[in-house]
Amino acid sequence: MDFKALASRYKTPLFIYDFDHISAQFNSVKEAFNARKSLVCYAVKANSNLSILKHLANLGAGCDCVSVGEVKRALYAGITRYKIIFSGVGKDDSEIEFALKENILMLNVESEAELKRVEAIAKNLNTTARISVRVNPNVDAKTHPYISTGLRKNKFGVDTDTAKKLYIYCKNSPFLDPVGIHCHIGSQITDIAPYRDATAITAELLRSLKALEIDIKFFDVGGGLGIRYKDETPIKPYDFAQSVLANLSGTDVTIVCELGRFLVGNSGYLLTKVLYEKQNGTKRFVVVDAAMNDLIRPSLYSAYHEIETVDKNGGGSLADVVGPICESGDFLGKDVELPPLEHSDLLVVKSAGAYGFSMSSNYNSRPRAAEVAVKDGKDRLIRARESFEDLIELEKEYLKKDWDE
Repeated sequence: MDFKALASRYKTPLFIYDFDHISAQFNSVKEAFNARKSLVCYAVKANSNLSILKHLANLGAGCDCVSVGEVKRALYAGITRYKIIFSGVGKDDSEIEFALKENILMLNVESEAELKRVEAIAKNLNTTARISVRVNPNVDAKTHPYISTGLRKNKFGVDTDTAKKLYIYCKNSPFLDPVGIHCHIGSQITDIAPYRDATAITAELLRSLKALEIDIKFFDVGGGLGIRYKDETPIKPYDFAQSVLANLSGTDVTIVCELGRFLVGNSGYLLTKVLYEKQNGTKRFVVVDAAMNDLIRPSLYSAYHEIETVDKNGGGSLADVVGPICESGDFLGKDVELPPLEHSDLLVVKSAGAYGFSMSSNYNSRPRAAEVAVKDGKDRLIRARESFEDLIELEKEYLKKDWDE
């Protein structure tokens, strides 16, 4: 990839996505489940750019959404409504109503209280809500605590006994149609054992529901497949699929998985320009024009992203790569070995396709970066760089008003 040409054409900071890599990742998962009916959904929260959603729609993907905004993005980008799942702990009434009116595939329900709200809204609309219940199997995903979701101490889902009661309630309600069962235990998972354990628990519940003549059609195994950031050994899609299929023999369900990071994480790069170097005693800093508002993972999770120079080689020394934001937590990498750098040299932050732009902000009144797609050797802009006018657009008209108006 010609990072120098892209920097010249689109400026920095700049997010760049390799669409060919996204296609390869998606197809590897689809092929892993080719022995069974399956639906590969993309977890929109990883990166919600409309062009990425459209690209995945063309590949046959569905979408797992955790807000009504993500549902609207999926629909706008051309995702088939019967391939859209609405998950998330805190759906308000207007979001539930929108999803029901749009007739999406199903809503993942995470509590009894939420189920009762869905039923009430469906009754008011004189419709039937297709739902699945998110089961919390109390399985440790062995990942960062902030992205672990399958333990009792996490806010997600319900235990298996509660789930069974909710399904029985659904069966007796004319406004609820329990079509799916759902389990998701976390993100950036690199150990196959938690998947095997969680799927076994959920599959046991599935069989008990089938015995009660509750016709579950979709078995949602969640997502969370990890990628390589540094020295991780990711789970192969085939092994992931086999860990699921081993527990579903004799059942006739469509397997759903909802992958985000795995599909787009290593497709992405954050390209940034060196502003200058500075030395505080023995500590070396490389100050760049990207910052924690562009990529917050290093600051939020102490996450590692590999950082490389563009067209600059030679021996180097350790340096912290930091941005212009007025926070000590504003860094993209610590103790990175880099050669001596000068103004306008370029650095590439790798594995920035997931939870990069989607978690970016305008902190310090910084406009968000542009986004570019590369496919078959061609590049194009898929989101323009924000301007100062964009930042104040929703505020400026109120500046003119007096308090007495």
